[in-house]
Amino acid sequence: MEDINTYRHSTSHVMAHAVKRLFPEAKLAIGPAIEDGFYYDFDIDKPFTPEDLALIEKEMKAIIKKNYPFIKKTISREDALKMFKEKGEIYKVELLEEITDPEVSLYEDGDFVDLCRGPHIESTGLIKAFKLLSVAGAYWRGNEKNKMLQRIYGTSFTDPEELKKYLSFLEEVKKRDHRKLGKDLDLFSTTDEIGAGLIIWHPYGALIRRTIEDFWLNEHYKAGYNTLYSPHIAKLNLWKTSGHTEFYKDNMYSPMEIDGIEYEIKPMNCPFHLHVFKSSLRSYKDLPIRYAELGTVYRYERSGVLHGLLRVRGFTQDDAHIFCREDQIEDEILNVLDFTLFILKTFGFEKYDIYLSTRPEKYVGTNENWERSTNALKRALEIKKLSFQEDPGEGVFYGPKIDIKVKDALNRPWQCSTIQVDFNNPERFDITYRGSDGKEHRPIMIHRALMGSLERFFGILIEHYAGAFPLWLSPVQVKVLTIAERHRDYANKVFSLLKDKGIRTEIDIENEKIGYKIRNATIMKVPYLIIIGDREVTEDRITVRKRSGENEGLLSTNEFIEKLKDKINKKEIDL
Repeated sequence: MEDINTYRHSTSHVMAHAVKRLFPEAKLAIGPAIEDGFYYDFDIDKPFTPEDLALIEKEMKAIIKKNYPFIKKTISREDALKMFKEKGEIYKVELLEEITDPEVSLYEDGDFVDLCRGPHIESTGLIKAFKLLSVAGAYWRGNEKNKMLQRIYGTSFTDPEELKKYLSFLEEVKKRDHRKLGKDLDLFSTTDEIGAGLIIWHPYGALIRRTIEDFWLNEHYKAGYNTLYSPHIAKLNLWKTSGHTEFYKDNMYSPMEIDGIEYEIKPMNCPFHLHVFKSSLRSYKDLPIRYAELGTVYRYERSGVLHGLLRVRGFTQDDAHIFCREDQIEDEILNVLDFTLFILKTFGFEKYDIYLSTRPEKYVGTNENWERSTNALKRALEIKKLSFQEDPGEGVFYGPKIDIKVKDALNRPWQCSTIQVDFNNPERFDITYRGSDGKEHRPIMIHRALMGSLERFFGILIEHYAGAFPLWLSPVQVKVLTIAERHRDYANKVFSLLKDKGIRTEIDIENEKIGYKIRNATIMKVPYLIIIGDREVTEDRITVRKRSGENEGLLSTNEFIEKLKDKINKKEIDL
């Protein structure tokens, strides 16, 4: 059996075959294998429905049962053009017109023929297990100026049990979808009236964000960082100096004119930090200098790739820049690695993949500086005995980097942390320090982000915990519930005491059944519920119930508060 990509690409051809049988008017675009599956794009006037997918699956099974061989044919490009023009396959014609080879390959299975480089499996009958998953709109070639096509996603496996496991995994992914949970738990929203990719933080989400920010700020003060705030716009020339207009233009918005001068909404915080360093005379004794900022930046993302909190157009980076002497680089990278892994562990991420990204095709600076900075990053990883893979050509234009991809509860990797060494911006902005020899020297700049962006990191946290955040992060840590109206006064007393001690608490004293109140609080994933009834009032105690349903029994309010404060201060992950 050929590799899984060949197998899945062959399944996409069977799907296209089935679509053409059922919907002859559909025009074919492309159908590659992708991670965990495949897709095929079709130009069809009426969008595919779930009922259509069921019919397509049925037709695919009939094609598989026929066990048609996949037959490769090589014909002249001109003959292929003629054939696809006669068929009205305008997308295949467009692809052919860009091919310069005199001959092209086609693949046939039964009465279906497609333009394809291949390879394919031997025959359709070798496809053992598949499932069509969803339909989405997709611009032809990813360009918003082109027509919107219908993309059918699917997956296939050689073992039916593997397909079953994968579909169960997708169900779990669906349950954890941060967009659904964000709405259900009233954490955040987006709306077309404000703009795609722009996040509105609701009170509960904002509470979690503030908790994250406070933790971040406190730990940065401990680690010797000074915090900054920088403007949201700056003169366009600033971004010309930094190199962003040359290397990052596609991700930047169009400049605006103010008083006859072009300004740009900021895609990065780095140039501002460089100017803070430059604002005073610096000595070798001052270094390293560490600046940190929770800075909101704006980057253009195509509408087709926007995805809840994970791909947005405005986001807040947990950004920092370290200015140091060359002899300090290794120690600073080691410190940042320790700091990064500490932060990730505190949020419950202890599994990750690490990549060392090297010089890209388009870059600035000398090869010598690139080699020195790459070696410094590599040495630090080796000293810490951290396993890593090299990712050739994936560095940023101004320097190499370490990327850390955390793995969530479903073992999915997410790009979060990055550490980058930069010899180039200090030169571009002409920043210097006075060395021990009395001469001017150029500092090294280290860019780093621990969480990446607050929006993306929050989305990952939602999915990692399926919305059931650890106690220290939960927007509501305790909810006080009464069984009857006569328990209200005592419940309010408990509620006030918890609030006074800094516990994020809500109270439900409405005249509803206790089962209903417990169910509502559990749906909102509140970590602890306090039940107040006759016994609790009489004994001046509280009954505590975890969101898991486990009952912790009768406790004094002060005893419970001390227990909570200890868990919160320790930032325990488990309840």
